[in-house]
Amino acid sequence: MLLTAIEFSNVCKKYSKSEHNVVDHVNLTINEGEFITILGSSGSGKTTLLKMVNRMHEPSEGTITLFGEDIAMVDPVKVRRRMGYVIQQAGLFPHMTIAQNIAIVPKLLKWEQSKIDLKVNELLSLVGLEQREYRNRYPSQLSGGQQQRIGLARALATDPKIMLLDEPFGAIDAITRLNLQDELLRIHGGLKKTFLLVTHDINEAFKLGTRVIVMNEGKVSQFDTPRNIVQNPADEFVSSLIHSSREQERFWEGFV
Repeated sequence: MLLTAIEFSNVCKKYSKSEHNVVDHVNLTINEGEFITILGSSGSGKTTLLKMVNRMHEPSEGTITLFGEDIAMVDPVKVRRRMGYVIQQAGLFPHMTIAQNIAIVPKLLKWEQSKIDLKVNELLSLVGLEQREYRNRYPSQLSGGQQQRIGLARALATDPKIMLLDEPFGAIDAITRLNLQDELLRIHGGLKKTFLLVTHDINEAFKLGTRVIVMNEGKVSQFDTPRNIVQNPADEFVSSLIHSSREQERFWEGFV
């Protein structure tokens, strides 16, 4: 039986100076172990939806539950410590070594140093970086792709059940981006955690997502597997997304 990891029930978000809901009556159920991608253009509400899961934004209406527990009833700090969070710019502390960056939350939780050291080494291996070579480096000594790997390792440090990723590869070159997508799929497959990843790139959304949430103007246009979305687009907006992606493919065919 599938366990519900995250549930949105009639969730809305309206900012004080806005006339319209940024997120508009969203109802979704996400199962444990799924890799969910949230696809939409700028202003579609996708990042706001993600940030409500860790209470960086609070819903104006509705409820969000994690494993059956209403997060509005839980201290926001405790909610955030239960999940990993990765942003576009890795957000590493420049004055700390790589090992110190990964160890931030375990230190806050007062883990023993020996346990922290083991975890840092384990996570560096998991994200494909040699621990002897990288433990004592500083963020400025790493490439953008390597920094993003460290950001991912840091988010995984306390073994969270849920990982939130907000356009994590948006600022990275195309080749490194493809490599990191493959790495993320490998990591997700080995860990069986629930991943939510925001992107505006349809190819990334369909490559990574077991299911894809397509958002437009605050509403969910469609929530389904990539195959079902392509074969049965729910509305004109979804159809236009698929059409634009296919037009790009045709452009490259002209060079063959």
